[in-house]
Amino acid sequence: MAQQPLMNTYKRLSVSFERGEGCWLFDTDGNKYLDALSGIAVCGLGHAHPAVTHAICEQAGQLVHTSNLYNIPLQEELASRLTNISGMDKVFFCNSGAEANEAAIKIARKFGHAKGIDKPSIIVMESSFHGRTVATLSATGNRAAQAGFEPLLNGFVRAPYDDVEAIRSIAANNKDVVAILVEPILGEGGVEIPADDYLAELRAICDDNDWLLMLDEVQTGNGRTGRYFAYQHTYIIPDVVTTAKGLGNGFPIGACLAKGRAATTFQPGSHGSTFGGSPLACAVGLAVTDTIMNENLCERAATLGKRILDGFQEQLGGTNYIKEIRGKGLMIAIELNEAGSELAILAKVKGILLNITGGGHVVRLLPPLVMTDTEADLMVNTLSKLIKIYAADERSKPRN
Repeated sequence: MAQQPLMNTYKRLSVSFERGEGCWLFDTDGNKYLDALSGIAVCGLGHAHPAVTHAICEQAGQLVHTSNLYNIPLQEELASRLTNISGMDKVFFCNSGAEANEAAIKIARKFGHAKGIDKPSIIVMESSFHGRTVATLSATGNRAAQAGFEPLLNGFVRAPYDDVEAIRSIAANNKDVVAILVEPILGEGGVEIPADDYLAELRAICDDNDWLLMLDEVQTGNGRTGRYFAYQHTYIIPDVVTTAKGLGNGFPIGACLAKGRAATTFQPGSHGSTFGGSPLACAVGLAVTDTIMNENLCERAATLGKRILDGFQEQLGGTNYIKEIRGKGLMIAIELNEAGSELAILAKVKGILLNITGGGHVVRLLPPLVMTDTEADLMVNTLSKLIKIYAADERSKPRN
């Protein structure tokens, strides 16, 4: 047998898909799967959405790439759309969430140097995930992801997630801090949802200390939590917001949005991207944002998310093998008392695609925003039955 030519960077499930339609994927053997993961919060409009397909085909027939050495009207149009939605002032386009977070980190460092701080530091959270480039990996709060890639970059100060007093303590003792980088909801960390006033408290601390508040909305953005951006559940406005994933519905695009001083930190030569904000990427981004807004998919995510949470609570709530069922919009977690890493494989057999995070204890569900009530009920019923069977099997195993 020939050696596999791909680097061994993923532990892949044994299935290959050849087409998709809405919330469904079809493998090479003709089997049908309900996609409750959306390519990890990417395909919010589902698969083969006609607006996305049309944008790709039409723009690919006109112009794919020119370079940021020239004006790109579609880039300016998408930037205008995003600033209107977000309340930000300016946008830098790139190709991924990691690149968007790299831009945010560079903004914070340049902002700090402009204030005369030689070694500017950014507060980041334990259990966070910001990407796999060296800078974003250094910012990430997952030691397993970092192992083997030392030396990591300096300039990051770690704090427990959802712990405002820890941030205040850092503020009192570290004069090199210039920013906070935080996910409004921890994604890879297990869909951890902070207190309602968490972002507001962080905003106040940043204002008191002349820091930037930078929100990583790579996973939570683009309608996922029931608002276009998760911070819009509050009254605060951040200084920097990063997003990607659902912005392109599968086409690579990322964006770093900034306001006020943060928006004018970069100057020509400060930062760039060969492919970022190409005509093709921005045509897709416009199709996605327009569909989300015009079809009220943010509101739909909030309504459907409640239906799904209520369904899981009804079928699994109060059982001794479930620690917690939580979620915001269509970002949903079922936390088990014992590790359930095998559930992703078992769910695939039953025709449901999901993944396990949070150290193997959290079933993470990120279904498309276009999922119907019938599809949502099918997901809840199928998965609830599977978890009950899995828990019963685990409890019946002999313990050493």
